[in-house]
Amino acid sequence: MPEPGSKKYDTRRARLRKDAEQGGVPDAKANDEANESLQEDPQWRSSGPRTERGLGPKGERRKEAE
Repeated sequence: MPEPGSKKYDTRRARLRKDAEQGGVPDAKANDEANESLQEDPQWRSSGPRTERGLGPKGERRKEAE
């Protein structure tokens, strides 16, 4: 599943940005609009940390994460 920062995510964002620009959205807002539309779609949303280490220091983790 593509995540923010990955090549697939960036490629999809660039295509959405181009479509928004051609649809009349100003250049300054086209990137924000493309990011928002990708983040609303569960397929393109970040799935969170992949390892236990990614959750942060043990003493600072939320109880649900353990």
